[in-house]
Amino acid sequence: MGDGTAKLALNGKDMDLPVMAGSVGPDVVDIRKLYGQSGAFTYDPGFTSTASCESKITYIDGDKGVLLHRGYPIEQLAEQSSFMEVAYLLLNGELPNKGTLDKFVYTISRHTMVHEQLAQFYRGFRRDAHPMAIMCGVIGALSAFYHDSTDITDPQQRMIASHRLIAKMPTLAAMAYKYSQGQPFVYPRNDLSYTANFLRMTFAVPAEDYVVDPVIEAAMDKIFILHADHEQNASTSTVRLAGSSGANPFACIAAGIACLWGPAHGGANEAALNMLREIGTPSRIPEYIARAKNKDDPFRLMGFGHRVYKNFDPRAKVLSKAASEVLDKLGISDPVLDTARELEQLALKDQYFIDKKLYPNVDFYSGVILSAIGFPTSMFTVLFALARTVGWVAQWNEMISDPDQKIGRPRQLYVGATQRDYVPCDKR
Repeated sequence: MGDGTAKLALNGKDMDLPVMAGSVGPDVVDIRKLYGQSGAFTYDPGFTSTASCESKITYIDGDKGVLLHRGYPIEQLAEQSSFMEVAYLLLNGELPNKGTLDKFVYTISRHTMVHEQLAQFYRGFRRDAHPMAIMCGVIGALSAFYHDSTDITDPQQRMIASHRLIAKMPTLAAMAYKYSQGQPFVYPRNDLSYTANFLRMTFAVPAEDYVVDPVIEAAMDKIFILHADHEQNASTSTVRLAGSSGANPFACIAAGIACLWGPAHGGANEAALNMLREIGTPSRIPEYIARAKNKDDPFRLMGFGHRVYKNFDPRAKVLSKAASEVLDKLGISDPVLDTARELEQLALKDQYFIDKKLYPNVDFYSGVILSAIGFPTSMFTVLFALARTVGWVAQWNEMISDPDQKIGRPRQLYVGATQRDYVPCDKR
């Protein structure tokens, strides 16, 4: 706890509110006793100025463009680590040694199969169902299959549920894609890496062997690392809020997936690629940049700027390089991808974008990479959910173990009708 106090004068009362200091970042004013002392609540739509919890997992400094997982810069993890190593780090707080990592990878790979009855569950959906709609259903349904890991008071069951969610998410995501394509499901293989296994389950067909391209595998692994956690965002807060009621972990992650589906959150990379397709060719970029600068035009450039980052999104720097590697390796000639590269260069040099700090963000580059690899836009948010499951699970575990955590119960500023008497229908 910090040394200082914040003084507040309200309703004729002077109050001293404790000021708490984190290991890094801004101090916070502890208002837990504010209502009891003053009879007043705070008003903070979107909770953008409110710390809802203590956390040791992820730190963001949006002004400086910093993202740390357990203290490690995201750039170092993306360039030097693997997604499984980052998953262990987020869950356990420290990087594993080789023996510990091998054991963790072995455990995850042995949980990748899903109950055969789940295949029947998929067939209840229409073939044209959005993959995120399917994911909301099948992840929530896991609690109907794995009764032995839904007791949240048992640390062993929490760990098993965490491992199951991380391991089965790629299998279920690949099955959602296969179902939409009318292709047979592909079973996981334990001899492949987490990311290679997912790519094979997504793109392999029984008629021929599928060989994972190491450049594509590396790019996908980076995308997974860069989306693994992002502090108390909307979907993570949803997972924590659902978990605060004592809901089972599978239900909590399903709630997170539902929140992530929104275009202002997980759907942003899909929106960015749709915008590039609307522009169509590099020759039309100046026209759309002019529209973006026009306050009277509703058009907005998607994939630029970020609510948190007022500097270059550190994740975008990593993916910018990966995008070039993937496009060069695949040798794709696509006007949409040419448009993306040209728009990136023009925006980085345009004073309007520089002044407003509208840098290309992680959604801009991830959409370009995923499209080049062959994913339809409807799968983009599913891939985001796959990666973010690790962060959600880590945050959920932290929340369950926090003695200060209570069931979420935000207050409100009521502006409706005051008390009035009921009038019978025939007298109104």
